[in-house]
Amino acid sequence: MSDGAVLHLRGRVLAGPEDVRDELWVVGGRISYDRPAGARDITTVEGWALPGLVDAHCHVGLGAEGPVDADTAEKQALTDRGTGTLLIRDAGSPSDTRWIDDRDDLPKIIRAGRHIARTRRYIRNYAWEIEPDDLVAYVGQEARRGDGWVKLVGDWIDRDLGDLAPCWPREAVEAAIAEAHRLGARVTAHCFAENSLRDLVEAGIDCIEHATGLTEDLIPLFAERGVAIVPTLVNIATFPRLADGGDKRFPRWSAHMRRLHERRYDTVRAAYDAGIPVFVGTDAGGSLAHGLVAEEVAELVTAGIPPVDALAATSWAARRWLGRPGLEEGAPADLVVYEADPRADVRVLAAPRRVVLNGRVVE
Repeated sequence: MSDGAVLHLRGRVLAGPEDVRDELWVVGGRISYDRPAGARDITTVEGWALPGLVDAHCHVGLGAEGPVDADTAEKQALTDRGTGTLLIRDAGSPSDTRWIDDRDDLPKIIRAGRHIARTRRYIRNYAWEIEPDDLVAYVGQEARRGDGWVKLVGDWIDRDLGDLAPCWPREAVEAAIAEAHRLGARVTAHCFAENSLRDLVEAGIDCIEHATGLTEDLIPLFAERGVAIVPTLVNIATFPRLADGGDKRFPRWSAHMRRLHERRYDTVRAAYDAGIPVFVGTDAGGSLAHGLVAEEVAELVTAGIPPVDALAATSWAARRWLGRPGLEEGAPADLVVYEADPRADVRVLAAPRRVVLNGRVVE
């Protein structure tokens, strides 16, 4: 398409759960629901359109051993783009990926800075590894560097206990979350276990990643406080393999990881039923491949979330939660077109017909 070209989408435009339209126009890189007067260079695409998909837990610039070079980060972003993921909340990365902001052909990224973890209580080369007395200072640092989010590691294996355990004392997270909020940032935390959650939620945290330790007694607290979860079920699927690798050295941890895995679908469905906001995230980067959003949406449906709400968790609802527009009049034209109605079968998400980013059709 040339700079003066107009894209006409005809079929079904799914702008929201009850906002379904027959067509839209892309003019000057932005969405319009009115046919532009005098337009001649028009390309028409037919199909079912969603707002550009959201991966709310993704790591561009991160590999299995830590930070990666710019070429690798670009390939990660292009892989996500190819599956229709056009908005990423980068939930912790040691790489500086600000250069991506200057590329109108790559997904838009909302950064949470670098992970903040307890010393020797996370994956090597991923996080700032500090002690509780330094937590407020590091949260302030990452709040200033990020795009409105900060990422804590809330729990990890304690080698002395041989099991998952909270990383931070209650008073430390209270002070740290208060500092992030003072600076206008929201806070999320990696949490697998049960016993790290209450302190974080009561301290005012905004989101929990993974949330496999969510239990019946904690669900009302999450719902009351409006704390969102990003379950990353495609990541939780790796728990049995991880547990197998830890059987000899940490049998207690291995058994715990298997229990968390076995109840994963029940956990997510119970959270959804209680009204806890649930969003799509894949945990891509590190040990997981990029481009897994379609698989994660399908996992949410397997857990019992209705297809239209699973779609919302990666499209209009996720964008609203992150403060970014969807398919609204005048918004940047970031959208994905499919052959069939994804509400009827979310597996359609695995095969986009067209991906439109900043008003341009991309390969």
